Parts: sequence; structure tokens; C-alpha cells
Amino acid sequence: MTTSPPPGCPAHAHPPLLPLIEATGAPDHRVVFRRLRDEHGPVVKVELEPGVAAWLVMGYRELLTVTRDERLFSHDARHWRDLNDGVVAPDSGLLPMMGWRPNLFQADGEEHRRLRRPVDEAIAGIDQRAIRREVEEMCADLIAGFSERGAADLISEYAQVIPTLALASLFGLDREGGQELRRALIALFGSQTDSQLGDRAFDQILVDLVQSRQDGPARHDVTSVIVRHESMTSLEERVQSLVPLIGAGNETMTSWIAHTLRLLLTDPRFSAQLRGGSLGVDDALDEALWREPPMNVMPARYALQDTELGGQKILEGDVVVLGLGAVVDDPMMQTGHGPVAEPGNRAHLAFAAGPHSCPARVPARVIVRTAVGTVLNLLPDMRLSIPAEELTWFPSPWTRVPTALPVEFSTVALNAPLARS
Repeated sequence: MTTSPPPGCPAHAHPPLLPLIEATGAPDHRVVFRRLRDEHGPVVKVELEPGVAAWLVMGYRELLTVTRDERLFSHDARHWRDLNDGVVAPDSGLLPMMGWRPNLFQADGEEHRRLRRPVDEAIAGIDQRAIRREVEEMCADLIAGFSERGAADLISEYAQVIPTLALASLFGLDREGGQELRRALIALFGSQTDSQLGDRAFDQILVDLVQSRQDGPARHDVTSVIVRHESMTSLEERVQSLVPLIGAGNETMTSWIAHTLRLLLTDPRFSAQLRGGSLGVDDALDEALWREPPMNVMPARYALQDTELGGQKILEGDVVVLGLGAVVDDPMMQTGHGPVAEPGNRAHLAFAAGPHSCPARVPARVIVRTAVGTVLNLLPDMRLSIPAEELTWFPSPWTRVPTALPVEFSTVALNAPLARS
């Protein structure tokens, strides 16, 4: 028989922290986030891995403070007290996502602006019409590959493949390199025991890619623009500048496609409006961002001094993670329709905020819009082949992607026009 700790026992004063991965992996994670908000307010301490804590920010106002005030919160993981004190083990699965790298994501101020310039210039040079046409062909090829079966998994056979192939093309990787990239990133974003192996494989792919651009003739791809930019000072900077673009870009587009298709297959209102044309593809993508941000929780910021946030005492060196999937339920984010915004409303925080907001949201939308529009047109009668409540999720404290979206269909409209927004 178990007994409760006696009154005054430290177990009452310091209850165990909720592991973050249990919140993001819960069948209804937003119920968990709402309970945390009701019990603790907009900022709560959670566990990233055994013995390693972080502050999860779930409030709209508090999240804007963290993302905009670089005097209080830095991106530089070298300020992380638990890492410096040895609390975070050298082989921790958190380090591929949270360890320091010399790139724009981990830099602040003028250093961040220097490292972001080549990225912004490279992205501005992307031919959006060309990438749309190329992605449309990729999508049609993938669908043709499983169309005769009358069934498919829209995660492993579609949502995970399109971003990898599209990014491989943009950055100058061939298809084999793109598949190697995908396997490495699945491990990296899991933040589990194989995370560091995935991280090393990912880095090696990027080292080989950068060296090929440095040593070979100039090419017209994103990698070449970044590698040859005057702001870049070393091989490591060039390699690490690609990390957030390819790594985060691949995972977030996979999640965005997956959740839009999941809503299409499981939400009758969403499906009826999208299939009936009253909800355009772009509006559907925005609703998916409101309801399921691609990065459910985004790492990380590090407190530069003791401060107060959401009623909690944050100490210098504490780590703060951004609960983008929780902030949608903050009353300040409500639009009168719950987390479902009016068409055209893009005031969500799915791309974060402040100087570190996502630099590639435009090409990402082109790729995701094309992927969703193509499958919507070519598989007009697709339906989920399992009950929605049986869907499961890849283990990750950061992203929330279904392990599978099994569908069945009887009609393949191979000559249908691409859905337009």
C-alpha cells in the first residue's frame, strides 16, 4: 500500500516536474498546456530530460518579451548555466538542438545581423515560380508511385519526403543526398539517444556540400550564395549557417503539411470548407498554423540576468523555451473563434517574433501550399483509414508530427489542375 508524504515533507513543496516530451506527445497536448496554465500561470518550469529543467513560456505577452528583448534573453547557449555546470551531460540528446553553434540562430545583435545578411540575400534570390513547378512535379510523381495501391501513408510517403526533396534542390543536393539528410534530421529532432548520431551525419552532409561549392564552379543555388558571401569568415560559419535553414526548414514544413492534411482528414468543418472552395488553400494553411504551429515548442533563450516573467523568478543562466503550441490558448490570442482565425489573419506566432523570426517563411509557404494543393486535387476522395483517435506522434519535445496518416482512395485525378489559393 502506498501512502502520501507527511505534511511538511519536501515532496509537497517540490513536486516532480512534468517532462516536456509528455506534454507534446499527449493525445490532446493542448489540454495539458491549459492545465499547466491554470495551475501555474503563463510560465511554468518543466523537465527537458531527467535532472534538466527549463521554463516553458505559454503566455502571449511573455513570449513577445522573450523574443524581442535581447538585453534579458540571449540565443547564445554558452550562457546556459546547467550546461556550464555539467548538469547537462556531454552525450545529452538535447545538445544537437540546444548546444552552441556559430550561426544566426545562436547570435544576437550585430553578430546576428552579419550572419543573417547572406541568408536573406540567398532566400530573396529563390525563383518562387520555378520551385512551385518543381515541387508540383515531385508531388505528382510521389502520388503516381502509390496511386495503384489505393492506399498510402501521407507522412512517410509524402509529408516527410516533399520538404527534403525541395530543400535538396534549393541547396544543391541530389536525391540520394536528400534521403540521407531526411534520416539524419528525424534522429536529430527526436532529442533521444540517437540524436547526436543524427547530428553528426547532418553536419557531415553539410560540410561536404559547402566544400563542393568552395572548391568547384559557382552555381545558382542557396548554398553557393551563402558560401561565397563576404560576411562569411570560416568553413564552420558557412556550414552552420545552413543548419537552421535546412534542419528547421525540413522539420517545420513536414509538420505544416502533416497537420493541414490531418485537419482535412479529421475535421468535418475544415474538410467541407476546403474541399468546397469556401476556404482557400492559403487560408487553410494559416488555420493549421493557428491550431498546430510547426514548432510546438521552440528552443531556446538564456536569461542574462535575474528577472521576473509571468510571475516567476527567472535566474541568470536559466533556459527558457517557447511554447508556440500553448500560446494559441492564451486569451490574448483568441479571435472570437477560439484558435481558428478569420481568413487572412496571420497574427499567429508560428514563425516566432522579433529579430529572429523565420527568414524563409515565403518559400516555405510556396512548398507547403503546393504539396497540400496537389494532394487535394489528385486524391479528391481520400479518407483516413483508421479512427482519428488512434493517431500517434513521433517522440520529440519540440515538434508534434503524426507517425502516420494512413489513407485510402478510389479516385486519382492525374490531370486535375493544381489548387490555387
